[in-house]
Amino acid sequence: MTADAKPEILPVGTADLPRGALRRLVGRKLALFAMMVIGVIVGAALFAPLVAPFNPEEQFFEGLTLEGAPLPPGERFWLGTDLLGRDLLSRLIYGARTSLIIGIVANGIAVVVGAFVGILAGFFRGWVETLLMRFTDLMMAFPALLLAITLAAIFQPSLWIVAMVIAMVNWVQMARVVYTETRSLSEREFILAERAMGAGLFRILFRHILPHLLSTIVVFGTLGISTTVLLEATLSYLGIGVQPPTPSWGNIIYENQTYFTSAPWLVFFPGIAIIALALGFNLLGDSLREVLDPTQKGRH
Repeated sequence: MTADAKPEILPVGTADLPRGALRRLVGRKLALFAMMVIGVIVGAALFAPLVAPFNPEEQFFEGLTLEGAPLPPGERFWLGTDLLGRDLLSRLIYGARTSLIIGIVANGIAVVVGAFVGILAGFFRGWVETLLMRFTDLMMAFPALLLAITLAAIFQPSLWIVAMVIAMVNWVQMARVVYTETRSLSEREFILAERAMGAGLFRILFRHILPHLLSTIVVFGTLGISTTVLLEATLSYLGIGVQPPTPSWGNIIYENQTYFTSAPWLVFFPGIAIIALALGFNLLGDSLREVLDPTQKGRH
C-alpha cells in the first residue's frame, strides 16, 4: 500500500457477515421448514396449469348436490366444491398466484420506497430529514387497514390496483427502520473517518452505508410479505380486493362465507393456506434476522 492510499475502513465483523449465511440458514430446522412450505406454495402457483385438476372457473353440474349445496371433499373433488360447483382445490392453487404476485410486487414496492425515504432522511439530515420523516409520521398516524380500505374503495379494485394500494400503506415501517439504522451508521467512527479523508457523499452512501443496510432490508422485506398477504386477504374478504372470477384466498372465503356452518371446508382450507404462507415467511424472516444479525445470536 502506498503512503497516500486510503485504507478501506470497515467496522469489525461486518465484512464476513454474509459468508456462510445460507449454510447457517439451512441448518436451522424452522428455517428449513419455512422454506419447504414456501417452496410448495410457490411451486404450485408456478405450475398451476399442470398441478390443478380442473379449470378454476369451470362450473360442474355434478359439483352441487340435488339441493344446490356445495359438495364435501371426496374422491373426485379432493377439497370439495364451492357454491357454484367449482373445484375448491383448483381455485386454491390458482389463488396462490394472486397472493404471491401481490405479496411480492406490493412488498417489493414498499421496500424500495421505504428504504429510499429512510436512507435519504437518515443520511442527509436537515430539512430533508424533517420533511420526509414528518410525512412518514403522518402516514403512520392513519390505521393501515382503514387507509387501505379507503384507497381500495376509491380506485377500481383489480390485481395491480390492490398491489399498489397495499404498497402505499406498507412502506412507512421500512422507512422508519432504515432511517434509524442509517442515522446510527452515519455517526459511526468509520464513516466520520471517511468524511475526514475527503470521501464523497455517494461513495460513503453506496460503499459503506448501503451494504450495512442490506441485511436489515432483506429481513424486513421477507417479514413484510406475510403482512402483505394477510392484508390482501382481508381486503378481498371485505369485497374490495381482487375481484371474482380471479381466484384469491380472501375472496374465496368472501364468496362462500354464507356456507360457513353447512360447508366449513370452504372457509377452513383457504384459511389454512393463508396461515401457512404467512407463517412460512414469518419463520424465514426471523431465521434470516438471527443469521444476518450477530447481535441476535442467542436471543429468543
